[in-house]
Amino acid sequence: MRWRYFIVLQIIIGLIVAGLLYTHQNKVNLVKTPPIALSKWYKPENKRQVWLHNMFKLRREMQAVSFYAQEQNSEHLARWVEPLGKHYKKISDMVPSWQKKLDMQAMSALNDASAAKDYSEVALQLSKLQESCDSCHKDYQAITALTYRSADFSTIRVNESTSFSEHMNVLTQQVNQIKISAQDGFTEQALSSLNQLNQSMSELGDTCVSCHKKDRRNYPSEQMSKTLVNLKTALTSGTAKEQGMQLGTLAVLACARCHGTHKISYAVKKQLNKEVSLTELIKH
Repeated sequence: MRWRYFIVLQIIIGLIVAGLLYTHQNKVNLVKTPPIALSKWYKPENKRQVWLHNMFKLRREMQAVSFYAQEQNSEHLARWVEPLGKHYKKISDMVPSWQKKLDMQAMSALNDASAAKDYSEVALQLSKLQESCDSCHKDYQAITALTYRSADFSTIRVNESTSFSEHMNVLTQQVNQIKISAQDGFTEQALSSLNQLNQSMSELGDTCVSCHKKDRRNYPSEQMSKTLVNLKTALTSGTAKEQGMQLGTLAVLACARCHGTHKISYAVKKQLNKEVSLTELIKH
């Protein structure tokens, strides 16, 4: 009799939890984070992007197998099936906890079908392998890219006393101060803020090369520098409309374009990696 009460109680608790999740579904977002073991195969822990290169090989090999199965070219089909099996198994070698996600039965059947020159069976087993890939990608591809391939600005310092985040706040204030002073007729103050912005942008550019080494990008760029000169001219002798146009152009070139690449992904990365206390979870 007591067991019956216990089971009923568990059902009630389960229904309450399900009800809470349903009523708060607009506040709940479940995200699967990749295993820690995956970090060993990405920079900076690894000198090379080993995981990515293995994925690229798999994609190329699966395309080749599909192509030669359609062409019914048994010689080249076998030549590509072998490395496909090797690199598919390598997934579990690198991340052992993902062994259960692999369809090794389909991989074995694909080998057999290739040897037997059963091209329709090759296509069938290849589609099963693709399903196992898609299933994992659906859960982890985006979050893994954010975790290991987006820039991390938390450790960057512009100088000994200023963090990257602090410097970016200063840049924002300088841009806004130019607008405020120009709009209120304080030309000298606007020009002073512009000079400060020019210097701050150059300081920021010195940090960009720490990541942009091979594809070095000058910051401020030539186009940004020309816009800074045009803005100075507009502040000195131009109309309010010309000042606004030049400042808006500078904001797009010097701020928005980089933010579109880095700021959004970095903000999401910080949010995903943030440790949440039990109190915060309950409140959420």
